[in-house]
Amino acid sequence: MKYLVLEYPKCSTCKRALQYLDEHHIEYEKRNIVLENPTEEELNTWVKESGREIKSFFNTSGNLYKELHLKDKLPEMSSQEQIALLASNGMLVKRPLLIGDKILSGFKEKEWKELK
Repeated sequence: MKYLVLEYPKCSTCKRALQYLDEHHIEYEKRNIVLENPTEEELNTWVKESGREIKSFFNTSGNLYKELHLKDKLPEMSSQEQIALLASNGMLVKRPLLIGDKILSGFKEKEWKELK
C-alpha cells in the first residue's frame, strides 16, 4: 500500500512522521498541505472513512486556529461549514495527515505502528 501524506515541510512532527515511514520502508507520496490544501470533497471522504469527528482534523495548536477563535466558534458551525473552513487553508488542518487504508491525523507512533 502506498500512502498519501499531507505535510508541511517546516513542521517538526511531519518530519518525524516521514522519518518513521522511511525507517519502516512504508511507501508514501508527499503533498504540501499549504500549497495544495485538501478540498471539501476530499475532507468529506476522509472524515467519513476515518470514523472520527471533524474537530480531530483541526490543528488546534496552530496560530491561525487561535487567531480565528475557533475553539469558541466550531461548536456553533455546521459540519459543512467546518469542512469548508478546513478546505480554505491548509494551516488549519492537523498534520501530518496520512491517507490510505487508515486515515490518521497527527503523528502518534502507537497508531502508526499498525501501518503496513
